[in-house]
Amino acid sequence: MIEFTLWDIVRNLALAARWTVVLSLIAFVGGGLVGLLLLVLRLSGRAPVNRVIGAYVQLFQGTPLLMQLFLLYFGIALFGIDTSAWMAAGVALTLYASAYLAEIWRGCVEAIPRGQWEASKSLALSFGQQLRHIILPQALRIAVPPTVGFLVQVIKGTALASVIGFVELTKAGGMIANVTYEPLLVYGCVALMYFVLCFPVSLYARTLERKLHVGHR
Repeated sequence: MIEFTLWDIVRNLALAARWTVVLSLIAFVGGGLVGLLLLVLRLSGRAPVNRVIGAYVQLFQGTPLLMQLFLLYFGIALFGIDTSAWMAAGVALTLYASAYLAEIWRGCVEAIPRGQWEASKSLALSFGQQLRHIILPQALRIAVPPTVGFLVQVIKGTALASVIGFVELTKAGGMIANVTYEPLLVYGCVALMYFVLCFPVSLYARTLERKLHVGHR
């Protein structure tokens, strides 16, 4: 039997944690871009568009991320497309993040007093100019802390990608535990690494909230 030292376990988990970070960034950035598009379309005020986007948000918020991963991984293959775990995990987490970020940001925009919309409209600004120059800069101040905090959920959500064969921190932990026969030690290290990844983000979100005085608005 191959002997694994604690250093061997930590080193291999750290290598796998790189892919957790990469997948988290892909999902967060991609979800942010899609979420921003959904937000702008929803703010346009067209009822049919609002209903479609509302259904999209409810779909991804109302179903488990695990099921979304399975459906994308096996569903895309039905169309004859060679689906990799990378592709399925990236797409699923991006769509998942976009639904939540669009809703978070919509709440932040709605927190802006209606008078700001009316005042900007009285200046003969177009809808795009209203968003760019008046509404979004104010909403950004409110949105930064919950957006950064949501990144923690994305990081933890990447663990579910292990069920479709994506080798990230959780999957690597399972593989190492099967070889070393020390699941308590291995998964303890996995949990510690997730804490190391998530705690600074949570701390930064709380710092931003205090700095921007969002909680007092």
